[in-house]
Parts: sequence; C-alpha cells; structure tokens
Amino acid sequence: MERLQNPVQEYAWGSHTVLADLLGLPSPTERPQAELWIGAHPAAPSRLPGGPSLDEHIAADPEATLGPAAVARFGPRLPFLLKVLAIAAPLSLQVHPDREQAERGFAAERTPLGDPARNYKDDWPKPELLCALTDVHALCGLRDPGDSAELLAKVPALRPVADLLTAGDLRAAVKTLLTWPSPDDVVPEAVAVAGEPYASLAERYPGDMGVILAMLMNEVRLAPGQAMYVPPRVPHAYLAGTAVELMAGSDNVLRAGLTPKHVDVPELLHLASFEPGRPDVLDPVRHGEEEVYLTPAPEFRLSRVDVADDAVLPAGGPQLLLCTDGRVELRRDGRTTGLSRGEAAFAEHRGGPIEATGAGVLFRATLPES
Repeated sequence: MERLQNPVQEYAWGSHTVLADLLGLPSPTERPQAELWIGAHPAAPSRLPGGPSLDEHIAADPEATLGPAAVARFGPRLPFLLKVLAIAAPLSLQVHPDREQAERGFAAERTPLGDPARNYKDDWPKPELLCALTDVHALCGLRDPGDSAELLAKVPALRPVADLLTAGDLRAAVKTLLTWPSPDDVVPEAVAVAGEPYASLAERYPGDMGVILAMLMNEVRLAPGQAMYVPPRVPHAYLAGTAVELMAGSDNVLRAGLTPKHVDVPELLHLASFEPGRPDVLDPVRHGEEEVYLTPAPEFRLSRVDVADDAVLPAGGPQLLLCTDGRVELRRDGRTTGLSRGEAAFAEHRGGPIEATGAGVLFRATLPES
C-alpha cells in the first residue's frame, strides 16, 4: 500500500480555493483548479513517492497489483478513476459512451489524439457516480417531454420544438435545438420565460443552445452524503458544489453545449439516450463497517467509512483510499500509511485486510466483487 501524489487539473469551471484548501496548500490559487485525479489513467496518472507513475507500476505486475479476476475481466489496467470535483461554475452539458460505442468510436476515429476536435480519447465506457461533499446542483437525464413542451411553447420561435416534444420525439427536438441557425435571437427569449437557473447559464454562455437544451433536463440537488449514478449515454451537467466522483477509467466526453469546445452534433445524436426519466438519488447502504453506494457499474464500487473507532477493510482487488476529513492511519501487513485530508493511497490486490484507525472520513474505490 502506497500513498500517492495526485495531479490537479485546471479547468475554467474550477475553484480558486476548494482543492487548495482540501490539500492544505496556499489559496486562493492563481488559476482555477477543477479536478483532483486519483488513479492510473495515462492522461494524468497518480505517482508513487519517488517512483513510477501508478499506470507504470501496475503494468510491471498486473496480476499482483490488480488481481487475476480484474485482469481477466478488464485487462492489465486499473478499471476505475477517482476524482474530487470543485464545481465553481457549470461544466459542459455532456454524454459519455457505453462500452460498445467507445470501442467502435475509438477504433474508427481518424482525428489525432490530442486534437481538441477528437471525440474519443480511449476505448473505454464512462459510467459515473457523483457523491456530494457539499450541496451539489446538477442536471441529469431528460424530463417528461410534455413538461418541456409546455415551457418551450411559451416562446413563439420554439413552438416547432414544442410540437416535437408533445409528439414524444425527444431526439428530433434535441437535433433541432443543436442545429438552430440563430441562437442569439432565441436564447434570450427562452431565458426570459424560464428564469433561473437558465438565466445564469445564459449569462456565462450567451447564445449557446445548450441553455435551452438544459430546459429539457431534470434538475437534481444532492445533500452531503447523497450520490447520483449517471449511466453511459445519459445527458448531464454539474452546475455547482464539491463532490467525490468515481467512474470507469476513461476520459471520453462528447459535449452538447454550455461550452466553447468542440461539439460533434451527429456523433452526439448517435451516442445519447433520448429516453426520459429522473435519475435516482442514492443514499448509502450499510455493509459491515462501510456505507456503500450501490450501482450497476461493473467497473467500480464506492463506499464511505466514518473512522471513529477501528475499522477493518477487506483485502483483495485494487483499492483507492481517499481521506476527505480528519486523519486516518491505515495498517496492512505490519506497515502503516497515514492519510490526512486530501491524501490518497493505492492498495494492491496482494496483501491482507486493511485496519483503519484515527478520526476521519475515508472513501474507498474498488471493484464490486471486493
């Protein structure tokens, strides 16, 4: 088990204080810091102190680090990626591929890796689990098209879209919005009817049809400790808050709006699900000394441990352990690793159970079978 050095990603929607405060570093920072990455994705892997990156460490002995079952199912790579998100401004409205779509899209795409116009960064799916550390505001999934039609029908120019929604043709409605010829004319009209939070989105992204597309989506509010599972293909956007996020080990993002970045409308329409429905807000389920967030994702499982007395965490499978509050001592096979707030460790498959002591909050990312 090794304490990790974890990279911070700087994106425009990030915070100047949240991640720096979590890591005990000077704040405010000069540039907005958006994501703390904990894992082995080659785009920004964690590192072992004074040693290799985590992906290099795993590649040297996949079966010892990940376990034979994980290698047999997912190959010689860590199947999940853990993050802390500091959402000071809305993220882009986006969808992620399922496994078949990611494999097909990555194999077929000819745009060079690293090109901002490239859709598929890797050949992995990207289901996500977002667990709130503070109050979190998000959009997720398409709401009842009749409700959306009632709202958009109040804007004369958008009545054709409202008619498509009334007919239940969400895909055609979304396509019409994303190919609208003159967004600068219609977005202010729609915002005047809909109010918040769309007025704030339009202020940040004027003339972006993603503002109107957001009106077709469910608003979700998570209290600290609650979580939301986002399956592949489901449109979503995170608007505000701080959260732990666990996902399959992918960086695949196709954007639909609320962004100055590349939007590939045909590929997005091919990728996204247009089935309406509200996302489930998840409360954790007690499982031994852990509180587990149950999802159908085969690539990961997230649990939370409130370490007040001694807790024993199971052996087996790769594990990422993140301390979000207090300080926790982790003892395994006679060796102790201390984690303070914002610090994380990687526990290999080989080795015994992990004893956690101290006073703090620990998030544990592993495989569902572990």
